[in-house]
Amino acid sequence: MKDMASWNEGDWIAAIAAAGLALFLVAGGLIATRKSTEVVGHPRGLFVLFYAEMWERFSYYGMRALLILYLTKFWLFADGKANLIYGAYTSLVYITPVLGGYLADRWLGQRKAVLFGGVLLALGHTFMAVEGIHGAADPLVKQADPAINVFWLALALIIVGSGFLKANISVIVGKLYPMTDVRRDPAYTIFYMGVNAGAFFGTVLVGYLGETIGWSKGFGLAGIGMVLGLIIFVFGKTALLGHGEPPKALERKREWTLYGVGASAVAVIWGLIQVQSVIQNLLIVSGVAMLAYTLYEAFKLPKEPRERIFAILFLVALNPVFWGLYEQAGGSLNLYTDRFVDRQGVPTSLFQSINPIYILVLAPMFAALWQWLGKRGTEPSAPAKFGWALVQVGLSFLVFVWGAKSVGPAAMTPVLFVFLIYFIQTTAELCLSPVGISAMTRLAPVHLGSFIMGAWFYMTAVGQFVAGKIGAATGGEGGAMSKDVTLSVYGKIGWVGIALGVLVLAVSPLVKRWMHLDTLKDEEPTQDLL
Repeated sequence: MKDMASWNEGDWIAAIAAAGLALFLVAGGLIATRKSTEVVGHPRGLFVLFYAEMWERFSYYGMRALLILYLTKFWLFADGKANLIYGAYTSLVYITPVLGGYLADRWLGQRKAVLFGGVLLALGHTFMAVEGIHGAADPLVKQADPAINVFWLALALIIVGSGFLKANISVIVGKLYPMTDVRRDPAYTIFYMGVNAGAFFGTVLVGYLGETIGWSKGFGLAGIGMVLGLIIFVFGKTALLGHGEPPKALERKREWTLYGVGASAVAVIWGLIQVQSVIQNLLIVSGVAMLAYTLYEAFKLPKEPRERIFAILFLVALNPVFWGLYEQAGGSLNLYTDRFVDRQGVPTSLFQSINPIYILVLAPMFAALWQWLGKRGTEPSAPAKFGWALVQVGLSFLVFVWGAKSVGPAAMTPVLFVFLIYFIQTTAELCLSPVGISAMTRLAPVHLGSFIMGAWFYMTAVGQFVAGKIGAATGGEGGAMSKDVTLSVYGKIGWVGIALGVLVLAVSPLVKRWMHLDTLKDEEPTQDLL
């Protein structure tokens, strides 16, 4: 145990985060066991879900902060291969909610789906703590190590578990409130804060333990976090007021059959995650089929709703471009920070906590900004906001490259530029992610609402895989990351992002006309944003 006098910045950050998390833990336990029906004017169930989701995000983002480092430092995968695995993993996390949401809507109900997903996640994070033969650079030796299959199983459990939990927990939030309840939007704001609080605590504490004490300790803490979330969710069942139960009486045999489908999905994902090229082909084939079906449905509609579908397709097509650039954060940028940034004693994974902090600070400001501009009739349209998002994410890489080169090729990149790239990318995210979800729910025809939302998240998954391919270019399939090559790649994608953003801004007036916002009816059903 370190003497406090010898603590560095990373030690103090972890200690402060641990103290804050302890307060959250005590508060979560008190709320889960409390008998009153409301807390600060909201149903107690909101805070049960808040803490369950916070712990799930704690475990997910904590593991995500370590994953690329674990792949390269423990399993000794080449940098390019590690980025491909990382991209495949994050893309599958965004695809499996289609399965989890479908089974919950039709048969299982959201509460049971969340509970099942939580169990899978707890098992997955626990299995991540199983370490194999350290330093097996030879692929044959690595594959012969039984622990590598435990590792693939852990990833598969986390992917499918996320699909069952993430797809359904936010749905229960909406069910706690009548559709006309003015507390609905504030409730989702509170819930979203839980998401980012979990992301912050997870990246700091799981990352700190994994890097400074041992990989198994970090991943083990992520598993403990998920178990705590499950405990709060189980003890808080009565606070959900019967919401999220199966739509019809569910026979025990049918229920276990559905769990069997989830287990079968784990087996399928276990195989897919090891063969990234197969995932790429599946994404292409499924994407083309999704586009063809959307156009088929569009041409059956009258002019205005048909053109809204064209606007949707335009926005959806930009999704993988943006996330392909943005998601370098957990992959190649994480590796670059580890090797070429003057971190001043702070563990690499802790830098993954910068984005959730920025989100917590900036999200209310952006919400107020759009409202202020809207009252004056000067708020940018959704496609224009997308254009500015692409310009900003491209600019973030150019600023980072300039900062890295300004100190000379042999010097470490100043840590200031890591904070700058995350800051600019966070402002870009706030111009695209919530705006895109809102646009999908406003523009989609009622009978295609769920399908369009599925397409949005599907293309986010494509973006995650694209991010892995870009990250792989910084090192190559068999080579180590090079500072010069990485900065060259970042410079190119920076200019691509800016060029595409300017093009989107140029055509945004046309796309806005396709949206026909003046004839949208208030009574059109909308969907929850989270």
